[in-house]
Amino acid sequence: MRKLLLTIILVFSATISWADGLVTQVFMVGDSTMAIKEIKDYPETGWGVPFSYFFDDQVKVDNRAKNGRSTRTFISEGRWQSILDALHPGDYVFIQFGHNDEHKSKVDRYTSPEQFIDNLKRFVADTRAKKAHPLLLTPIARRYFDQHGNLKETHPVYADLVRKVATEKKVVLIDAEKLTHDHFQAQGDAGSLLRFMHIAPGVHPNYPVGVSDDTHLNQLGAREVAQLVLAELKRQQHPLASRVRVPDPKHLTLKYKG
Repeated sequence: MRKLLLTIILVFSATISWADGLVTQVFMVGDSTMAIKEIKDYPETGWGVPFSYFFDDQVKVDNRAKNGRSTRTFISEGRWQSILDALHPGDYVFIQFGHNDEHKSKVDRYTSPEQFIDNLKRFVADTRAKKAHPLLLTPIARRYFDQHGNLKETHPVYADLVRKVATEKKVVLIDAEKLTHDHFQAQGDAGSLLRFMHIAPGVHPNYPVGVSDDTHLNQLGAREVAQLVLAELKRQQHPLASRVRVPDPKHLTLKYKG
């Protein structure tokens, strides 16, 4: 009887917390560049993983991003509906797609530009219907340098479509493509290599024959991209920027020695 009573009290307390806005949910919707990884894939890391640790205990980051998904498959598999079912007024939905939508050769995930726009608008409308707040992100840059050491533009169509929808629907936009492009360009070919999935053969047990991947981030790259997104939230004075975790006092005395 005591256990039953305690359970009822906890459920009631949680309900009050949601109603009072004491806990804010941040849903992350996207593809592999944002997603949580299985152990077998480490050190590949989606930037949504370190991002989830930036906020205080009254913010719950729920990373629903999934490898290989486009806007079309995220909807068709019921993943979007599952987020709507869990969404409360005042929550946030971070939406980042494009990597898989733009792949014409991968018919299982390709989304035409017209359908991509419609899907983004649906995400925005559905989120607002729940009295929650959508946020659109352009897809992060891939690491492709030309012979002159310049990072190539890797999302020439779909990143612009995200910007277009954000402007038309007056949605907060984080231009992750530009932020990451400038970040990796500044690091150069050699420096940026250390942020992506490049591992020599025989070094890591998950990749015995090695891996050379200029799309997916490792732990260092994911942390830096997450920090870029947080910095942009602060620059835009987004409400979530005021909900960052309070640092341990001892960390305030440490000096950066870069």
